[in-house]
Amino acid sequence: MNDRLPEGAGCPSATQRKRTMINRTRIYVGFAVCLVCLAAGIAAPRGKVLFEGKSEFNRSIKVIEDAEGLRTLMFDSNGDIQSTVKLGDPDRLELRYTRVMPVALAAVGKPKRILIVGLGGGSIPNFLHKHYPDTHIDVVDIDPLVVEVAKKYFAFRQDKTLRVHVADGRAFIEKCKKPYDIIFLDAYGADDIPYALATREFLQAVRKAVTGKGVVATNLMDRSSNRLYDSMIRTYIDVFDEVHVVDVQNSGNVILLALPHKPKLTRDILARQASKLSREKKLPYNLGRLVKYGFRRPDKKEKSAPILLDKKKPASSAKD
Repeated sequence: MNDRLPEGAGCPSATQRKRTMINRTRIYVGFAVCLVCLAAGIAAPRGKVLFEGKSEFNRSIKVIEDAEGLRTLMFDSNGDIQSTVKLGDPDRLELRYTRVMPVALAAVGKPKRILIVGLGGGSIPNFLHKHYPDTHIDVVDIDPLVVEVAKKYFAFRQDKTLRVHVADGRAFIEKCKKPYDIIFLDAYGADDIPYALATREFLQAVRKAVTGKGVVATNLMDRSSNRLYDSMIRTYIDVFDEVHVVDVQNSGNVILLALPHKPKLTRDILARQASKLSREKKLPYNLGRLVKYGFRRPDKKEKSAPILLDKKKPASSAKD
């Protein structure tokens, strides 16, 4: 058997090398262009601008509708997408993290009371209200214009079991007299979570506002875009008895599950409960698969970061 290559086969000519470099350059440039276009599509969706305004709390609030009829809420022209909604279809959760947040439902029995801090376009409240129409749901948002926009452009409607409150989320929780089975924390400005909604003092109030067998589900931006990420998780660990992380696939988000008790959840147990919930509620996706992909315990770095305190607010953190 002759293992030798034909003469010249192992040493491409200068012309061949030049052609290879040109082809590779075309591939890399094309790939880079695709990434730029994808990023632009995520950060600034194209379509008809239905509304643009500003408020005391947001420099810019914009509603855009694309060719499919999807409506997107954005804060600031270069800010992240806050909500994407298909009118009349509460099950169509377009943003990846919104598909994972309902995992909190699999960690408790049928909830009687739910609190959501952060309205946006109302995708999560509408989803929950559809599947739990008899559950009392309170939604809190500090910006009255966001509430107005959600009602006018995203078909958000209140009724006897779904109520929205224009109030500061922290103050609302601190004044809570009747605890909730689930608390969803999804309050963002254009850039990040307000610092006042991440400290130990705030989370201590959250713990008092959730039932003994309840759960808190928080949407966080991950370490790549949130310099306080590790400290945020460390602060939850300090306040709650059991904390789990669910990484959101192909996203810069993680969903944090914090419990004021020790049910000793495992990935398999939560995944089974989530899959069962998906079947019972006839969800268009399998929540259990998302749990299997992303469920984990906090890592070493997350466990050892400094705890966030009211009196030690970083000078460059997001505004309250």
